[in-house]
Amino acid sequence: MTEPLFADRHPNDDLIRTERLPHIWCPGCGLGEVIGAYAKAVQKSGLPPEQHAVVSGIGCTGRAAGYVNLDSYHSTHGRAIAFATGLKLANQDLVVTVISGDGDLSTIGGNHLIHAARRNIDINVIMVNNFTYGMTGGQFGATTPTGAISSTSAYGNHERPFKIPELMAACGASYVARWTSLHVQQMEESIQKMMDHSGFCITEIISPCPTRFGRRNKIRTGIEMMKWYEEKSVKSDGIALEMTYADVLKDEDFPIGEFVSNDYASYLQSKIALEGGIRQ
Repeated sequence: MTEPLFADRHPNDDLIRTERLPHIWCPGCGLGEVIGAYAKAVQKSGLPPEQHAVVSGIGCTGRAAGYVNLDSYHSTHGRAIAFATGLKLANQDLVVTVISGDGDLSTIGGNHLIHAARRNIDINVIMVNNFTYGMTGGQFGATTPTGAISSTSAYGNHERPFKIPELMAACGASYVARWTSLHVQQMEESIQKMMDHSGFCITEIISPCPTRFGRRNKIRTGIEMMKWYEEKSVKSDGIALEMTYADVLKDEDFPIGEFVSNDYASYLQSKIALEGGIRQ
């Protein structure tokens, strides 16, 4: 019997809510690669699906929870990490992963982000950084490059952006990495490592937003931005970085890689040890 040319099912079908496809994301957006990498990491984790939970906030990336066929929660704007913290404390056997955007996590939810890292809360964060508020109007946020045009910075953003890897390392996160949506295999490996690592783990994914960011800043397609990733991203162990819009215009390199991987005592480990000492 001749083998069929095409498979009836995709390997990720069990982890994706296929009844909700096609998705709402724009052509050229990198979110499909991120969700695909997460689904593969879940498969390779060796844990049953019911031991995984996904939390997201508001925005384009915030729709991830609606497409992932796991226990998933769509929280309010800026509160995904707070919600995930409560979920993890209530059920410590869960592998809790936050998938949300830079605006949701680092601007509106910035206070939760830095304190979750400071406490080394046992959750994993996938921050998809497209430099803008994609769904809510294209405003600038805490990661928008200096000089970039947005709906609220028509003459160029004059504020300096957060350096997410540096910020998270300084706050005490136990695992910190950055990739782009072009680096699918490395992204998948980092997500899988976060699932095996205790404490607060974060992977920043630089991802295209042609519709809200690219068109305003002369990077009109996802392919153009992918070419920039390919040509100018450099594997590095260092995390000193200030991404400015000049990096795009002047063809300066920017680092990607795994920057922090430490065995700090996680929040739950510290809590258990302290409570044990008090009871004694």
